[in-house]
Order: sequence, then structure tokens, then C-alpha cells
Amino acid sequence: MPNLTQFRMAAREIFDEALLAVDAGEAIRRAVRLQGLLLHARDETFDLGNRKVYSIAIGKAAVTMASPLEEILTGKLVAGVVAGNRSGGRPGGDERVKLSSRWQIFQGGHPEPNDQSLAAAQASFALLKHANEERALVILLISGGGSAMIEWPINESITLADLRAANKALVNCGASISEINAVRRAFSAVKGGRLAARAPDCDQITLIVSDVPAGEERTVASGPTLPPPDDAPNALDVIARYNLRAHLPETILRALETESKPDSERTSLREHFVLVDNQSALEAAGAAAGRQGFATEIAGDVSDQPIAEGCAQLLSRLNSLHERAKTQESSRIDAVCLISGGEFACPVTGEGMGGRNLETALRLASARNPGLSESGLFVALCAGTDGIDGNSPAAGAIVDNTTIQRARAIGLDPSDFLKRSDAYSFFIALGDAIATGATGTNVRDLRILLSTA
Repeated sequence: MPNLTQFRMAAREIFDEALLAVDAGEAIRRAVRLQGLLLHARDETFDLGNRKVYSIAIGKAAVTMASPLEEILTGKLVAGVVAGNRSGGRPGGDERVKLSSRWQIFQGGHPEPNDQSLAAAQASFALLKHANEERALVILLISGGGSAMIEWPINESITLADLRAANKALVNCGASISEINAVRRAFSAVKGGRLAARAPDCDQITLIVSDVPAGEERTVASGPTLPPPDDAPNALDVIARYNLRAHLPETILRALETESKPDSERTSLREHFVLVDNQSALEAAGAAAGRQGFATEIAGDVSDQPIAEGCAQLLSRLNSLHERAKTQESSRIDAVCLISGGEFACPVTGEGMGGRNLETALRLASARNPGLSESGLFVALCAGTDGIDGNSPAAGAIVDNTTIQRARAIGLDPSDFLKRSDAYSFFIALGDAIATGATGTNVRDLRILLSTA
């Protein structure tokens, strides 16, 4: 029978193996190769001939994707723009991932745009104008977080302060990422395919590290290279649903009411491919748990629920997994692992530090699990694959069936931290925050629950 320390170590090992499986740099190396003048990018082959190649990399994995691409192109790359941030490289910072002087590098803001986000947009516009005149090949590397790291307003009346206020209101309201991006597209000259539309005569290929639900890759970074799906939420409906009108600047509201779509007429090639996504991480975590001897289930449908509902479903499914394991007489497995991903909707209700993973962990620790006996073990690790959770520097946290007891012993009231949206402070006090540093990838969250009955 394993002990609690072994369970906690197992959860971290499962998480770490999942991160390795969604390494954005390795995903580029698997997807792109150059043979003479033939460039293979997943299912497409380009005869470069004398054609020039340009690239724009956007999002939390921008640097991690751009570096191997330049290595693969072996001098064929003329120039590129990186719109990332200081967490754009591997753990330890950007110094461990090097880019040549061919790249203009901008440290965009997150979760709100900054001056560098605007500068990145202007540099990208200039690069695409030049590439279009040459009918070059443009390779666009897109990952989550890019919505804030590259931005330009749809009209000159919208200021950077307006953009920041709008992004803050959207991120904190509890809306899904698809709903948030539907609003962002309406006031942006970059999003919803508008960036790619600036080079209509260029063949373009978009390679995506996806931080959105399966099939919604057009919304990664608010879709700078891809028009929104036909069934995308209506921006004004989102504003009404979350009572956002009073929290958005007038310039933003006017842009929402006069939204126009980019010109989609062109004769050049457009292809896009998702390289890794949340499902990739879930499958890798499931395989890792199986190798450790856990009876494992991936709860793919427990993904984007409101956080309280999602936590309740996780505990219910964990108990059901136990019951099924007990009925398998030929099995000697006495420990189970439930894995889920996605991003729970988590409205911010206070001024504390934390995010949805830290809050999920605290809610799971606080809940009374009727399927767990007094002698049973329970561990849950909830963390973002990008290494960042909300406004905290942590990726998430790990809890077990002693967490609340240990907290109360040092005078911590879990409900008080939940009310203040301050789960990070709670876990720092206990020493149970998960700090990975920047991972250089971004494929949503992982929740790993281990227990014995």
C-alpha cells in the first residue's frame, strides 16, 4: 500500500511527463523539416525555389517555437517577429532559448497588452507588407497568451488604456475563452484573421500550440491568422450575459456595435495545423499514470464547467472509478487516478493572488468526499501547463487529505481565502504551491486526482 508521500510524488511525476509530451519546441521539430528546397510542414510541401521565408511567432510559446524553426530552415529564414513575453522560453527564462538577430523580439503584456504589444503589431504589419510585395512564404507560430502580447486597436479612438481595461474586465468576469475572444476580436486590428489578411498574396501556414477546446483552434490568441468559426459567440451577447457594459470603455462599446469582418478574398494558400493541445497532455498523463500502476480514467467531459460544478463532478467521478475498480476481481489495483483538463470558469471575487488551478485545488481539499474512508489516501494536483496561474507566479498547487487539517493548525481559514480569491497565499503558507517556472508551452490545465478507497 503506498503512503501519502509516494502519492504526492506520483502526481508530480505524472504532471512532469505530460509537460514533456507537449513541449512546443519538440512539436515544431516533429512537424517541420527541410529537404533541399522542399519544405515539409505537416501535410503540406512547399518548393521554396528562390522564394523567401518570413515568420511571426505569437504567444507564451513564441520563443520556444521560433528557435527550432530557425534551426530547421538553415538560413532560409529572412526575418521574423516574436510577440511573446518574459515567460516565453523554458524554465529559467529566455536565456536558455536563443534567437538570432533575424528576429525582432517584443515582450508583450499578459494578461493585458502593453506598449510592446502595440510595437509587436506594428513590426508584424511592416514584415507582412514586405513579404506580400515579394510573394514570400510566411510561417505563423501561434500559441495561447497571444491575445494580449500582440495588439492594435480597430480604430484610432481606442487607446492602450482602453485595451487594458477591456481585457481586465473580460478575464475577470468568468466567461469562457471562446466568449472572451469573441469580444476581443471586435475591437482589434490583429485578431479574427486580420493579421494574415495584410499579406493576401503570400502563401501562409499556421502552426498552433492550442490552449482552447478541441476543434476551436481558430480562437487561439484570438485567431490572428484565421477567421472566427461560423458559430462563434456574438460579442454583444457576451457583454449582456456577463453584465460587462458598465465595465468597458465607451470606445470599446462603439467598436463592438460596428464590428466588421476582414476581407477574406485571396488566391494564395492558407493552411493551419494544431501541433499539440490539451488532449495531448491528457493522453500523456494517462499513460504515465498507467505505468505507475493506477487504474486510470480521463474525464474528458469535465473540462470547462463553472469551478464549483467542475470540482463536484471530479469527486463524483473519482468515487465511480473506485467502484468500477472494485468490481474487477482479477485486478489487484487498489489505487486510482482520474485526469481532466480544460479551464474551469472562475470569476474573480476578491483582490488576492491566484487563479483557477489554485482555487480548484483548494476547493477539492475543502470538499468532503463521501467515497473516501478514514484510512484512504487522496491527492490532487491542479496546474497550468504554461507554468502560470492567474495573477500568481505559481502553476497551481497540490493537496491531500491532510491539507485542511494542516491549514487550520496554523490558523488558516480556507473559506476566507476563497472569498478573497487568494488561494496562492494559502498554499504558499502551507508550502504546497507548484512552481515550475515558465514552461515554454501552453495547452490549458491539468487536474490529476489520485486516491485509495
